[in-house]
Amino acid sequence: MTAIYAHFVETTTATLDLIAPGEATMLRRRQVALDHDLPYLVAELEGYIVGYSYAAPFRPREGYRFTVEDSIYVRADCRGHGVGKKLLSELLSKCQERKCHSMIAYVCGANPPSVALHASVGFLPIGTLPEVGKKFGKWVSISIMQRLL
Repeated sequence: MTAIYAHFVETTTATLDLIAPGEATMLRRRQVALDHDLPYLVAELEGYIVGYSYAAPFRPREGYRFTVEDSIYVRADCRGHGVGKKLLSELLSKCQERKCHSMIAYVCGANPPSVALHASVGFLPIGTLPEVGKKFGKWVSISIMQRLL
């Protein structure tokens, strides 16, 4: 999973991390989801990890506890084969089981595949935060999408 995420950090604006995190940081991110009884899913193909997705708390205050934010990353050579849709669909299902009410997707940069993926499972566009980050010397906007569960 660390290598999958590193690819996105080093080559895209899909994340605004500027330096790829190590395994310890990735494990801490996983633990945040698990500590909040939220799903962390891993897709495997022939024994290799090809993608992962997880839900994280939307905001730390208690009143937001029924809203989560999704993250989903698929290995570059496995994109376009349904891995992302399967991961996101299962993530939605697991969050519904946990009585989550709303899932938010923050889509960083120009990322039409992510927008299309989220739209394909019922996410609606909510708005855009223009030029809130900077990566590769360019300003990056974030598209916000939401699905009620």
